[in-house]
Amino acid sequence: MLCLPPSEYIMGEHLGILKVIVVQGKRLVIRDFKSSDPYVVVKLGNQTAKTKVINSCLNPVWNEELSFTLTEPVGVLNLEVFDKDLLKSDDKMGKAFLNLQPLVSAARIRNILRVSSGETTIRKLVPDSENCLVRESSINSVNGELVQNIWLRLQGVESGELELTIKFITPLV
Repeated sequence: MLCLPPSEYIMGEHLGILKVIVVQGKRLVIRDFKSSDPYVVVKLGNQTAKTKVINSCLNPVWNEELSFTLTEPVGVLNLEVFDKDLLKSDDKMGKAFLNLQPLVSAARIRNILRVSSGETTIRKLVPDSENCLVRESSINSVNGELVQNIWLRLQGVESGELELTIKFITPLV
């Protein structure tokens, strides 16, 4: 177990920048007549960002980078997919979440080990009942940035997955 100084737990402490690249969706549900017009809303605490709408597509490719400030206490990244409608409210197409604590822990391990160049796997995560992972995911240190490529299963719908790339940029201590 690592002993961290009390300063690590200060409420509202700025930990770094979290870049969420919403890469693509697969096998999203139909919410219109034959297709859907999906977009993704990403929330972290009181910060919200969303992707553009991809018209008439169940396997959309967004490749959009959304940036958030990560502070203590570390929260959960919430994602929700919607179908854009013109004449009525947008339809829900599923939701997923990602606990960011493993990423923050990996940053602390990286700092302790002083990993700053090249590519090193810091931690592996496996799908379980506490997350929305479709398959195993690694958190890697890539030239000083923590990077996690991830597939999340959408909840509350018959099918659907989201691919994300998470980049956590922190100062090396």
